[in-house]
Amino acid sequence: MRDPIDEAFEKIRNMEIRGAGRIARAAVEALKKKALTIETASSKTFYQLLYEAGSRLKKARPTAVSLPNAVNFLLAGIYRGLEKGLTVEELRDLTVKKADEFIGRSLEAIKRIGEIGSRRIMDGDRLLTHCNSEAAIRIILEAFKQGKEISVYVTETRPRYQGRLTAAYLAKHGVDVTLIPDSAARLYMRKIDRVIVGADAVAANGAVVNKIGTAQLALIAKEARTRFFVAAETYKISPSTFLGELVEIEERAPTEVVSEKWMKENPRVKVKNPAFDVTPPEYIDIIITEMGIYPPQGIILLIKELYPEAIAV
Repeated sequence: MRDPIDEAFEKIRNMEIRGAGRIARAAVEALKKKALTIETASSKTFYQLLYEAGSRLKKARPTAVSLPNAVNFLLAGIYRGLEKGLTVEELRDLTVKKADEFIGRSLEAIKRIGEIGSRRIMDGDRLLTHCNSEAAIRIILEAFKQGKEISVYVTETRPRYQGRLTAAYLAKHGVDVTLIPDSAARLYMRKIDRVIVGADAVAANGAVVNKIGTAQLALIAKEARTRFFVAAETYKISPSTFLGELVEIEERAPTEVVSEKWMKENPRVKVKNPAFDVTPPEYIDIIITEMGIYPPQGIILLIKELYPEAIAV
């Protein structure tokens, strides 16, 4: 039987599992499966093995803050159980319970974001979205199910074309969808009423790390006086940024941009492939979370509420 941690690591790293929420749930599910296979009589060893597994999973996608936050949530719960003197079997049961709790909360968060965010969509709105965000898609579909006449423009989101997945999914559910190249965003922006994107990480100052191209869309939206919304579950907030740490921007293989053959034919050409960029808070109108709607400057209040230990002196 293949190790669940190795399997999840490869699928997350290779983007078979994509989207910050899906990545977080996959990591927690893998740790849950790992807990069921660990054979030891020592509670300390049980925790140490899960800790090592979690540390490996965190390295799969360095930018998606949801990944370490999800792993840390699970490990913190198990560590508290270890401190209470729980047996291996009790820790195993606790791991399953905490994993299921996180997955349930994650799915409920997306549902709540859909409900809250859809209230900001008006009948007749023309929307634009980027990449393949569960939360952004949920807002759009919820507004559509409410009977609002909306149309959606979706950028292809190169080089992995995740926007095509979004366009196909929305169209399958009956939404009026138009797929456009990323480079056509400025041409169409003046037709757009609201841009709705997801997030892989939200910094303490309200800056948002999301799929490459998001920052350009925000800049274009600002120029066109188009509202720019971000949909993000609270576990995507990076508490470490409160202390000045930066979110690492993942650099992926150049072969996602050009073929190996092309690279061999043009050896003097450097190819860069950053997976994410950072949208400054001044380009964002609101951040929609399961706990409500916040201006970017209000994210610091959420960090103080959700991660008090991160800002303790």
